Amino acid sequence: MTGNFNIRDNLWNPHYTHHSIYSNLLFDIADSFFLGLSMSTNQISTRYPNNSQDSNLVLNLMFLRYRSEELDNNFIHPNWCLILNHTPLTITIPIIKEYIQTKKCTIVKDSEEEKTFVNEVIKAIKDVDMSDLSNVISLENIVCTFVHSMKRIWEKNSKIINITKHSKSWWDTNCRRYLEKYRSFKHIKDWKQFKKTVKCTKCSFFDLKIQEISNKKQGLWKLMNWVNKCKLPTVKAVKYNSCPCLEIEDLWHALHSSFNIA
Repeated sequence: MTGNFNIRDNLWNPHYTHHSIYSNLLFDIADSFFLGLSMSTNQISTRYPNNSQDSNLVLNLMFLRYRSEELDNNFIHPNWCLILNHTPLTITIPIIKEYIQTKKCTIVKDSEEEKTFVNEVIKAIKDVDMSDLSNVISLENIVCTFVHSMKRIWEKNSKIINITKHSKSWWDTNCRRYLEKYRSFKHIKDWKQFKKTVKCTKCSFFDLKIQEISNKKQGLWKLMNWVNKCKLPTVKAVKYNSCPCLEIEDLWHALHSSFNIA
């Protein structure tokens, strides 16, 4: 939050000896947004009047995130005034370099590579030599050997794919095969077969997901969309002598009469 607040105060101008009651209101407003007054690195005036008889003032202020080490000090640029009498204030916002992963290694579910991977992992576990566990060094060597074996098996059976917004978790080899067939021959029957395969694949995939969630959560109601309107349950009024009991007195009368017939 920054601008010309038109308040003179010794809190941000040491050459001014008075305190304004409006400063407290300004600080309360800034504090409600979790902002604090940012002190400039070059504490100079922010307003230079055209009249030489008037003194320079500090009116332009900047409020930044409270107790932030990254966003703390601003800088006043008196040379950027040009024809204006107020100086601009700037602050440098650090941007942290972020790594965005665009590729990943994966094994297609229910593929031949997955079966081979599982079999090789089982074999590697069986082949672990547990005969010498007399000290910590031997145990660490066995663990390192096993880790390298798992890494080698994973790299052997996995493949690198690009991560895109069009990536679908239900996509499988059948969808890819029929899509490539259509792209090769451009026949309408191949396109229909591809669409049919996609539909069946999606249905099978989400049916398994529904079954997985229902088994894990022990309730299909967790899959329901509670945002949409729900129909209210049917309500029937209690009747006594073919007349609905709409008041408390009617209900007590029906109860009393039912249990005191004798």
